Amino acid sequence: MEKVLIVDDSPTQATQLKLILDADYDITIAQTAEEGLSYASSGGFSLILLDVVMPGMDGFTLLKKLQEEIITQSVPVILITSLSDIKHEQLGLMLGAVDYISKPFHPLIVKARVNTHIKLYRYRKQVEHQSMTDQLTGIANRRQHDCYSVIKWNEATRLQVPFSVCMFDIDYFKSYNDTFGHPAGDKVISGVAKVISSHLQRSTDFVARYGGEEFVAFFLGDNASRAFNYLKKIRKAVEGLRIPHDPSVAQWVTVSVGGITLIPQRENSYEVYLKIADTMLYDAKKFGRNRVIWANEKMEQWFEK
Repeated sequence: MEKVLIVDDSPTQATQLKLILDADYDITIAQTAEEGLSYASSGGFSLILLDVVMPGMDGFTLLKKLQEEIITQSVPVILITSLSDIKHEQLGLMLGAVDYISKPFHPLIVKARVNTHIKLYRYRKQVEHQSMTDQLTGIANRRQHDCYSVIKWNEATRLQVPFSVCMFDIDYFKSYNDTFGHPAGDKVISGVAKVISSHLQRSTDFVARYGGEEFVAFFLGDNASRAFNYLKKIRKAVEGLRIPHDPSVAQWVTVSVGGITLIPQRENSYEVYLKIADTMLYDAKKFGRNRVIWANEKMEQWFEK
């Protein structure tokens, strides 16, 4: 069931809206703009019904804040207001509202407009999902990585929890393609993606195909030593697939892995540490492939084998 957030300081009006929509949607009510922002930032809402006139922070100010937050800026907002002049309607639409419902509202109008905008939101999310999914492997693509990494990096910075980012590369992949052909190479890429994603199962874990035979993953909460051991298990699981390679270069298909764990600070940049992870990956390949090389924020390193 789709989730709808009602932000209204009037308990009577909020209850009326809830009664109109309750049979079709999962309704949450916030009675202040601050409470509404907190609920909205937790994610999961498909639509927000927002009263314009509220004490303290008004609806226009809250709308502006919602548009500034990555996690809420794509959620459609319908303004509920008695301010029916063109000037206020224009302001709301310019700030990002998708529609207006004027007071006193009619239940059929509320239902129709809410239903329309939730359908549009579902369609847009479906298109976004398709555009952010790697068609070969079914995991996230680079575009989704670029968007989601910002959200999780900021979350780790705010909560001051360890953040690990790593790069994977399938060893001697060009040689594999040259020997067995591109269809077989595609199956290897899909198989490796399945192994990595099956091991990254926590809600905060993320993996994407970064390009070609390269993958990127990040996860929160583990220190550098645990992250290193975690990635060794994934590397061994790929080797454990026992996919025969070109015997002139390797017995089995394997991956090299490089990564780093740190507690992000506000002055840090995700892109900088992604490049460090890539450097660790380069070292893993340089020192023999089929291994993990990991670092912490002090650049102390763990070498496998």
